[in-house]
Amino acid sequence: MTRTATITRATFETHIELTLDLDTQGIIEITTGVGYLDHMLTLFAKHGRFGLTIQAQGDLAVDAHHLVEDVGLVLGEAFRQALGDKQGIERYGAQFIPMDETLTRTVVDLSGRPYFVCQAELTTPVLGQLETETIPDFWQAFTNQLAANVHISVLYGRNTHHKIESIFKAMGRTMRQAVTINPDIIGVNSTKGQL
Repeated sequence: MTRTATITRATFETHIELTLDLDTQGIIEITTGVGYLDHMLTLFAKHGRFGLTIQAQGDLAVDAHHLVEDVGLVLGEAFRQALGDKQGIERYGAQFIPMDETLTRTVVDLSGRPYFVCQAELTTPVLGQLETETIPDFWQAFTNQLAANVHISVLYGRNTHHKIESIFKAMGRTMRQAVTINPDIIGVNSTKGQL
């Protein structure tokens, strides 16, 4: 079974082409026009051991919000498509990830029900070209399209770069855990019979 997805999404604000491979730690090539976002998505894919390519353009002359949110939408949709009927997956993932003075916890349930909680005080308003207030928007969009429970908590820290980096690394590891196929699970990991 190949667990991959390729998605193209075009609007008046953004154009995104994304390919995701859940099981092959292959090529990671991210180009969005926002260097900091490229770096974070590369970390997410590397620490999640996902193959991920993204080519994205957006109305950056306005700001990065539309692009960041739409990339989150497409990435969530790609995971949903690649997971198919979710037969045999662990379903749950949870990680604590340190980044120097920062400690972040992320928890995911691939339940089929979108619910998002983010506790992160991002005090530096802009990093590179990225407005840091768009980070929760990215993960909200990801959560909605994936139809999952996603809980992100930056437990403590000082440096905003470290906080955001720890979120993306932790989410990569958490998603890897949740999408992993466990041969001991028969069918889907739910008493409902579907996720």
